[in-house]
Amino acid sequence: MKALRVINPGPQSLIEDRGRYGFTSLGVGRSGAMDRAAFALANRLVGNPKGAAVIEILLGGAEFEAQSDLWIAVTGAWGVLQAANRPAEPNCAIRLESGDRLSIPFAEHGIRYYLAVRGGIEIPETLGSRSTDTLADLGPQPLRVADELSIGLSSIDPIPVVDVMPVRLPPQDAIELEIRPGPRRGWFGPESWSRLFSTNWIVSPRSDRRGIRLEGAALSRVKQEELLSEGAIPGAIQVSPDGVPTILGVDHPVTGGYPVIAVVTDDTVDRLAQARPGQQLRLVLATGR
Repeated sequence: MKALRVINPGPQSLIEDRGRYGFTSLGVGRSGAMDRAAFALANRLVGNPKGAAVIEILLGGAEFEAQSDLWIAVTGAWGVLQAANRPAEPNCAIRLESGDRLSIPFAEHGIRYYLAVRGGIEIPETLGSRSTDTLADLGPQPLRVADELSIGLSSIDPIPVVDVMPVRLPPQDAIELEIRPGPRRGWFGPESWSRLFSTNWIVSPRSDRRGIRLEGAALSRVKQEELLSEGAIPGAIQVSPDGVPTILGVDHPVTGGYPVIAVVTDDTVDRLAQARPGQQLRLVLATGR
């Protein structure tokens, strides 16, 4: 049996896959990997199916030990890895022999790494997914020291014959997100709508997989009545009574009682996965379809 042992999980390491679908009527959201592109790339580099479970590592400072010969790949955030006590590049397939350790440093760019192992992380599914939902408390618990993760046999493709995959590093300057008007755009006046685009928002340290809280200007409402709870999706920008906007993340509640002034497009919402506390964030109006 192939396995990977957790030596140090860092601040937070979670098992994530594509998420669970079709359970919103039960109050269960999608969850899954927050950076879908980095998740897909990690699996592709080791020949896994698109939905194989990986480890999502917040910030870094994590270490793992191969309990058998393994192929692994690390994507998403960027830092100089150490594999078997040698520097190793992210965004490529890395061979670990039994007993070798992989050290993932605190990220220099971005904030979430994705560690894929050829064969996928093999744990029981909950409602059709191996993902950890931090809001609903579904799926496996966050990884702990000495956890041993079984590796499956779900690889379907050979290891790609490339030395490294050319990818763009997560930005260290402002992150730009495209948005479209939300269902409660009319609850806010022209001044608040204009302020969405003119403000250099700051990612709050209070952000997590449930939502990215923004610091900057307050958005005032012109309609003050109580809003009945309505369905929510990742990328919805809710505005709380104090005027603070929060962009819902992958572990968001499936309903919300705060008005949604705008929604981040599906093409750009994954950029939030690599948004660091204190980083600037700009919102622009999406064009085209």
